[in-house]
Amino acid sequence: MSVVAAVVPPVQVMRPRTAAEIPAADGLPGGVQYSVKLDGFRCVAFARGAAPPVLQSRSGRDMRPDFPDVAAAIGALPDGLVLDGEVCAWADGAFAFHQLMRPHAARVADGVVVAYVAFDVLAVPGRDVRELPLEQRWELLGGALREAGPQVQRVLATTDREQALVWYEALVGQGVEGLVCKGLASRYRPREAKSWVKVRHTDTRDAAVVGYTGTARAPRALVLVLPGDADPLLSSPLTPTVRAQAREALAGLADEGEERIVAIGLGDVPYRRVGAGLLAEVRQNVGRHATSTVLRLRHADG
Repeated sequence: MSVVAAVVPPVQVMRPRTAAEIPAADGLPGGVQYSVKLDGFRCVAFARGAAPPVLQSRSGRDMRPDFPDVAAAIGALPDGLVLDGEVCAWADGAFAFHQLMRPHAARVADGVVVAYVAFDVLAVPGRDVRELPLEQRWELLGGALREAGPQVQRVLATTDREQALVWYEALVGQGVEGLVCKGLASRYRPREAKSWVKVRHTDTRDAAVVGYTGTARAPRALVLVLPGDADPLLSSPLTPTVRAQAREALAGLADEGEERIVAIGLGDVPYRRVGAGLLAEVRQNVGRHATSTVLRLRHADG
């Protein structure tokens, strides 16, 4: 008999605000849980019994077709369980964000491991738990995943600030970009997310390049996918220096045809989609309409 779902897609997700320093152990309501900040796609996962599972991106799109192995693992969990976490790829001893852009078959052929790493639970079978404090939700999450296979894991987290500082410095080489710090008393209320903060090593991030506007010889902007979000966005116009880098780099990528992207202030914009392999170091600018400025480009294997 199917369990009545207590939380159904789509849902809004909690978004931590950026902080310059790692908070003290008593710096957030109820004390602080420190967890490693992963380099993947944000995903709310819905186990639905006999019905296909849903892997909801931050914007509400179902990512199940892109990650059938993760979907199968979520589908094996108890009916009605709803998790918040990230889909992550692991290759060559480190998290490999760019691998998430490749087709499923190509990842499998190269031995890339893709898993779901959960950091919160929104519902257990038949019960919405978003109003419980994080400390209780964390215990429920551990219980819910006790019988889960290796493809669904709970994120590495601690309440020991000294341990968190060690992780912050030691795990950079494994693709961990910082820490997410959450108040143990916090409820899962996306519009009241002041008690969740993120601390990164730098103010720049690596984004996967999936396309460009203009021509390959004169690219105007790049279409990017940022860690934590499976949906593409259009960069700010390229500087002359980056445009020259892009002209050279794009020549080595497969052209996968024309697509369109909706860009703020520009409407429906055509672009050329390219194969995986190119990363852009970007700075995200805050303001009324957030933008991403490309600082430099590099190939994913270098």
